[in-house]
Amino acid sequence: MERPLGAQIAHLLRAHGVEVVFGIPGVHNIGLYRGLKAAGIRHVLARHEQGAGFMADGYARASGRPGVAFTISGPGLCNLLAPLGQAYSDSVPVLALSSCLDETAARRGQLHQMRDQAGAAAALCDWSEVARTPEAAFGLIERAFAEFASARARPKHLNLPIGLMEAPAGPVAALRPDLLAPRPDPAQMAEAAELVLGAKRPLFIFGGGARGASQAARALVACRKAASMVTLAGRGIIPDGAPGAFGPVLARPGATDIVASADLLVVVGSELAETDLWRAELGHAGPMIRVDLDAEVLADSARAELPVLADARVFLEELLALVEPYPARASGWKSDEVQAARVVFREEVEATRPGIAPIVAALAAGLDEEAMIYSDMTQFAYLAKELWPMRRPGHWHHPYGFGTLGYALPAAIGGALARPGAPTLAIAGDYGFQFTLAELAVALEQELSLPVLLWDNGGLGEIESCMEAAGIDPGPARLQNPDFLSLAKAYGADAVAPESLGALVEAVNAAFAAGRPTLIRMTPALTA
Repeated sequence: MERPLGAQIAHLLRAHGVEVVFGIPGVHNIGLYRGLKAAGIRHVLARHEQGAGFMADGYARASGRPGVAFTISGPGLCNLLAPLGQAYSDSVPVLALSSCLDETAARRGQLHQMRDQAGAAAALCDWSEVARTPEAAFGLIERAFAEFASARARPKHLNLPIGLMEAPAGPVAALRPDLLAPRPDPAQMAEAAELVLGAKRPLFIFGGGARGASQAARALVACRKAASMVTLAGRGIIPDGAPGAFGPVLARPGATDIVASADLLVVVGSELAETDLWRAELGHAGPMIRVDLDAEVLADSARAELPVLADARVFLEELLALVEPYPARASGWKSDEVQAARVVFREEVEATRPGIAPIVAALAAGLDEEAMIYSDMTQFAYLAKELWPMRRPGHWHHPYGFGTLGYALPAAIGGALARPGAPTLAIAGDYGFQFTLAELAVALEQELSLPVLLWDNGGLGEIESCMEAAGIDPGPARLQNPDFLSLAKAYGADAVAPESLGALVEAVNAAFAAGRPTLIRMTPALTA
């Protein structure tokens, strides 16, 4: 049936499996809201567009489905840009739909006017386009979902002119089938199998792009008695403590020697970014097999001898089928070698930020392994990401590449909505928390049992340390904090400040069943 375009878009989104959208309605974009109720789509009202974007990001990471955000033109879109940049950096499927002015070239001074709205978002998205007809709007939405299914996940932005959203539009044509991710070339698979079978000290490195291939990754490493490392985004693909598992240690100084000692490197689903290595080169001496969905990654300075454009899961499953029938040779990796390296790495990590490791250990031991964690750019999380043992992939989410502040709380709200009843935890610092603290109201409205661990060290602790090390007065990094407990209670949330590690663990577990968010304040003075 014919409907206004905004209503037709709601039904098209629902046909693609969208159940929740995050946003803020405004006078320019209310046309997008016309069909939500009829289409059976739930709308979550954020308190700021930045919060809406991070909620869509958190929802996508937890559900494996695209997150969708609605914004108005101009300032609404500008507020969404930081989350879109984060989604781009971390390969998260987010679809942003915003209103735009019908005409801007010949008329100035309109409400929410920008010189180039599409261009602003294009700087941070995979693409940003303007739909001038209903057919273009439908086609661009179809394109977004096709690319989400078949290529490296990255945010897309669609601009919809205000008048067009209210214009009549015919029914949406039948959905095109999703595209499939590329499969590896059989000749490349045969070459990869030959290299793996001939290696004495093969080392696999798994990044966030391999999270959906954990089962094959574990079987492959085990059957070839290989060693493994994971990036921070790839934690849990190989469980911490598994035979041959060095863990998330790529950025540790000693990792370079270990990588150089491998006679074959297999890197799957990682761009080996600055935030993975914190050095210019990986340090390998042997040949490299590189597997990724992104051709740009395969053409980078690492120059793999065998670059494979393919989905990680398909590649690993096919490689496993090729090498598993052959008996495993004696491993060139010794268990005491791996264990000794892990001890050294752990001591190095603990020494970087003294006093935090015991808190991390207590929480990791005392919480449900099913808990999904969203952390912010904060001193506590920097250490916890390296020490907290992960048994499964995709259960710790962090703003890795772009490094946005204010991520944890709204992203955790999105994640909790994607996994109703499952434990979800937010970890934020006292400074970054204040970027998006108003989203506590959303957690209240949605009746989410969401513990928010707040690391309160009275300032920008990490930056203070960096300034002092550089001989710079750290005064600009110090701040006067509010009474966080009273602030949370003013929103209607629970709030506690445990004084021992045991009380901290109890508080978090109680918050998982509270029926409302709970702010849990931690300080460096927390004792056993």
